[in-house]
Amino acid sequence: MTAVESRPAGVAATSSPRARRPFGARVKAFVALTKPRIIELLLITTVPVMFLAARGVPDLWLVLTTCVGGYLSAGGANALNMYIDRDIDAMMDRTSQRPIVTGMVSPREALVFGVVLGVVSTLWFGLLINWLSAAMALGALLFYVLVYTMGLKRRTSQNVVWGGIAGCLPVLIGWSSVTGSVSWAAVVLFLVIFFWTPPHTWVLMMKVKNDYERVGVPMLPAVATNKAVAKQIVVYSWVMVLVSLTLTPLGYTGWFYTAVAALSGAWWLTEAHKLQARAKAGVVGAKLKEMRLFHWSITYVSLLFVAVAVDPFLH
Repeated sequence: MTAVESRPAGVAATSSPRARRPFGARVKAFVALTKPRIIELLLITTVPVMFLAARGVPDLWLVLTTCVGGYLSAGGANALNMYIDRDIDAMMDRTSQRPIVTGMVSPREALVFGVVLGVVSTLWFGLLINWLSAAMALGALLFYVLVYTMGLKRRTSQNVVWGGIAGCLPVLIGWSSVTGSVSWAAVVLFLVIFFWTPPHTWVLMMKVKNDYERVGVPMLPAVATNKAVAKQIVVYSWVMVLVSLTLTPLGYTGWFYTAVAALSGAWWLTEAHKLQARAKAGVVGAKLKEMRLFHWSITYVSLLFVAVAVDPFLH
């Protein structure tokens, strides 16, 4: 079965004449290639770390420059991800309106766009910030494209565990942009995101696992029972919360961060255990309420990193 034959009804072929693609729609399509909503989460973890590294307000021009570089780098990685995954994107409901699938952007255009963004972002970081940050930004892009998208995604149910490393690197980039180095505080926050990523992703995959079953991509919820997935979510959640609480004993944060990390972490663990209880009871469908933890996961990481930024002013 080919990607075109499997395309959902109403989705245009990738060979649509360029004359039918208005300029404004084309611009929106190229922006969509960068996956802006995902990049928002990456910036939420980058900027607060810069406040912690500076022990106050970092140079605002540096913050802006880092954010632009981070967007270009992550956007390039996401564009290349869509280029590589265009075959399965055409067969999945949740990705059937992506720009390459609809024909708004050709595969060649997406490939060139992604490569150009990757090159520009690396030079941007190197020339305007420092080459350590540039190396880590390039490393994140290459890891996401080569290791996760091309290597792990279609081969192992642990794909998002190790592939998620790319999404952890913005923490190190934020710190190194300010200091030119990496500290244990940055490593701890890197690990928080590392253990946060699988539960955050798996609860969403529980909702859309039929898509991944259809295309043969072994996301954990597509190859394991809800009970098994929920157990893994609880394990990763506990490790994540415990790791988040080590910043204060290490001397990098004070009472404010600790309070936010403890309270938000307790709420997360409550939701994770409730999900596990529902999965153990054999609850399926809407009653599983897996999206409760997904939405909370975004709120949790936002609260935690806001606390990272605010704490230096109170510590």
